[in-house]
Amino acid sequence: MTCSEIISYLRSKANPDNVAGMARFGISTKATLGVTIPILRELAKSHRRNHPLALELWKTGIHEARILASLVDDPKEVTEEQLEAWVIELDSWDVCDQCCANLFARTPFVWDKAVAWSSRPEEFVKRAGFVLMARLAVQERKASVESFQPFYELIRREAVDERNFVKKAVNWALREIGKRKDLPGAMALAEELAVMESRSARWIGRDALREFGRVKETITLRQIV
Repeated sequence: MTCSEIISYLRSKANPDNVAGMARFGISTKATLGVTIPILRELAKSHRRNHPLALELWKTGIHEARILASLVDDPKEVTEEQLEAWVIELDSWDVCDQCCANLFARTPFVWDKAVAWSSRPEEFVKRAGFVLMARLAVQERKASVESFQPFYELIRREAVDERNFVKKAVNWALREIGKRKDLPGAMALAEELAVMESRSARWIGRDALREFGRVKETITLRQIV
């Protein structure tokens, strides 16, 4: 199928009820058709590793077409310039997370972008940086402990960002790192955040400690509201 044929197919699967439901979960409804992820994944199966198609799909600006672009692109052909061009156009947390999981985390630039993007001011660029940290904690089981060390300070520094989609990504990164028994320090960092002045940092720390099974101990240190 060509790009135009794919777009026609996606439009035929449009579901306004789904769009309304997506909005309730904070998903952008701009240029959104309401096509489900299972449909996109099934469609992607016959277009794997098609870099030119991915670029065309992204240019349409259609919500689902951009997710599909992340599913069909070839990580080996993705350039750093493409990553920067795509990440700055992210306007919804689901597209951000799908792009990170399906494509960005599979490129050679993933470690550098996790650090660089987490320091950027744009909401979804910053979110992408921390989503990549979470992905790295899951997929890079053979990476050295030292590779993850810069993430701790970035999590500590950005935990005070009150924006919902940022703080949830910071929390996600901390929790995934904390699940790794070979990556020490996440528990101590969560305990530190849980008693900070920042409401966002306290929420991040407390939620991580809950997952780590230590929330009750930390609540006794300070009442968290």
